[in-house]
Amino acid sequence: MSECVFCDIVAHTADSSVVYEDEVALAFMDLFPIHPGHTLVVPKVHTPDLAHCRLDLAGHLFKLCALLGPAIVEVTQGAGFNIWTANGEAAGQEVFHLHLHVLPRHSNDTFGLRFPKGYPTAAPRPELEAMAAKLREMV
Repeated sequence: MSECVFCDIVAHTADSSVVYEDEVALAFMDLFPIHPGHTLVVPKVHTPDLAHCRLDLAGHLFKLCALLGPAIVEVTQGAGFNIWTANGEAAGQEVFHLHLHVLPRHSNDTFGLRFPKGYPTAAPRPELEAMAAKLREMV
């Protein structure tokens, strides 16, 4: 076994319930599902998080999520689905191998993001423009 449980799953040396596999990605059932059908999509090459992922690989992973999401909703009789990933410990990442969660949602389920107190409050346009300018310089 390696130090990365998802690398072990990709190598088929750790137990998993595989949903989909191709030459670059693997999708399997989350061992600790929020709802039945909760699926993880991972690259086969060890990649710590989305910030360190090649763009073509990220595109492939999201394509796979777009394929799996509607199937998961149909099988679980859900009302929709979320796709998310955590990047870094502060964001809640616990396994440092990129993984995208595909989570079926139901109309009255109790899972969800919690917005801060006072949300929504529109940001002043000059602040938005200043941030957009800084980000444009980076990409």
